Amino acid sequence: MILKGSQRGGAKALGLHLLRADENEHVEVHELRGFVSDNLIAALKEAQAISRGTKCRQFLFSLSLSPPTSESVPIAVFEDALERIENKLGLENQPRAVVFHEKKGRRHAHAVWSRIDAATMTARNLPHFKFKLRDMSHALYLEHGWTMPRGLMNSAARDPRNFTLAEWQQAKRMGRDARALKEMVQECWAASDTSAAFAQALADRGMILARGDRRGHVAVTHEGEVLSIARYADKKAKEVREKLGPTDKLPGIEDAKAQMARDMTQAFKRLTHEACDRKAAELGALDQKRREMTRRHRVERARMEESQEQRRIAETRARSLRLPHGVKGFWDRLTGRYARLRRQNEAEAYSAFQRDREERDALIFGHLDERQDLQRNIQAVRNVHARTFREIRRDRAHTRTMAHPAPEKVRGDVEMALEL
Repeated sequence: MILKGSQRGGAKALGLHLLRADENEHVEVHELRGFVSDNLIAALKEAQAISRGTKCRQFLFSLSLSPPTSESVPIAVFEDALERIENKLGLENQPRAVVFHEKKGRRHAHAVWSRIDAATMTARNLPHFKFKLRDMSHALYLEHGWTMPRGLMNSAARDPRNFTLAEWQQAKRMGRDARALKEMVQECWAASDTSAAFAQALADRGMILARGDRRGHVAVTHEGEVLSIARYADKKAKEVREKLGPTDKLPGIEDAKAQMARDMTQAFKRLTHEACDRKAAELGALDQKRREMTRRHRVERARMEESQEQRRIAETRARSLRLPHGVKGFWDRLTGRYARLRRQNEAEAYSAFQRDREERDALIFGHLDERQDLQRNIQAVRNVHARTFREIRRDRAHTRTMAHPAPEKVRGDVEMALEL
């Protein structure tokens, strides 16, 4: 059944809405639990009065339960669903009102809980209640065998033939086990009322409805696996035949595999093109960063060389001025002072040379470290894309074996179908 819930206030307005006889042919207050009053509006006002001791404005949680229009659902099913829902949401033992409405030949229910816990005077938190209600609705449809609305089917179970590269990679990471396949087949069964609708639902999930070797109904997955519909839908073979009809017009297992192989070949071509585009884009961005880094490094080195050259000229001039000339220079040569100054200049020049070289090395080493970091990123991207291409090639090769299986592989698939 479809479950729609909301947090809200407005006790009187909600009570009046639930009791409207002009919009409903029959209105029945089925339950008032945890309230002093036996009147719906007064009971909801009790919840409002208690909420005034808190800061909570949306002190009520209202839920509608709408079963399929073609189904006659007993009250016990509604009650069981309500118990499971309030346990899942964390509303157990909270005051609750349940009202049944009938109109246009169908019955549905409304439930209202007080969110205020009287013992702690705090509101019960309801995180992700929409997702929880959707999961519960999905489970109820499968449990009771009702025809499921397409909107409740697992949207993540898409046709692999239409996957984007990101979806294909995610599917590879997650894998797919027998339980997931069984749930997928059951969803398709629950959402279909004819053989054509069931075949289309399977196709939307990347499977082909086919004729088994014993003329039973099977599904062929995009990996080439053969699934018995009766086993995976958890139905008797007779029920499957009654709903899906004869298998004469369905493709055989090998024909279905060949068709799936052709479809998947096109899908892998598209994935390869998308992977190439993504690789070019990511490596292009990194190459642009490399070019910008190279230009910046060249500018920084040129500036250092210019700075060092200007400093070298200034220091050389200063050392030259330190040496005396003329008579003083002649006298200093005689006393040995000139030789000492010259040795000092030579030592300072060598020290300056070493300093400049160390500065250049420090700058270059810094540039190399930065460039190596970028190169590691480039190599990591290349490795990721290389792995992606290997996986695509491996999966594509497996697809080719579906179209041209070895004899022992054919026998294995047939035996699997018979076992299922």
